[in-house]
Amino acid sequence: LLGTTWLWDRVRVSGGAYGGFCSFDVRSGDFKYLSYRDPNLMKTIDNYDGTPDFLRDLEVNADMLAKSVIGTMGDVDKHQLPDAKGYTALMRHLLGETDEMRQELRDQILSTTGDDMRRFAGALEAVRSGPVCVVGGEEAVRGAAESLGLSLKSPLAAAAAGTA
Repeated sequence: LLGTTWLWDRVRVSGGAYGGFCSFDVRSGDFKYLSYRDPNLMKTIDNYDGTPDFLRDLEVNADMLAKSVIGTMGDVDKHQLPDAKGYTALMRHLLGETDEMRQELRDQILSTTGDDMRRFAGALEAVRSGPVCVVGGEEAVRGAAESLGLSLKSPLAAAAAGTA
């Protein structure tokens, strides 16, 4: 839902980035926003911070809910070529992910309501104060770090120095 409405409109269409989306890992609980080829880094971060408010005010109709559920189920049960099926089976085995766990996830997705989407806004509040990682042109990155009061750390430089 976020990638086809809020983030698409704000980051891609209005902001000029080639893409803007978010990702949630159900195994780790890790949520992240991403954009690429983004000429308006600070505005994009502001838009990400505005996502909880967007969700709280969202009027979810039956059509919007159905499209969101279908899209999410398509991600969970997407078609895979044989090599991807093997890799997925290996990861599920290593992570101890059972068929019952996958079915529970499907059941949760299929029973999602508009109220669930609005309640997710509370979880996204924590992302506002989370770490910010930017890969981009030096000028844009330095400007964003200064505006946000953040220090810059290069993961590559830290790894080379043995401090990562």
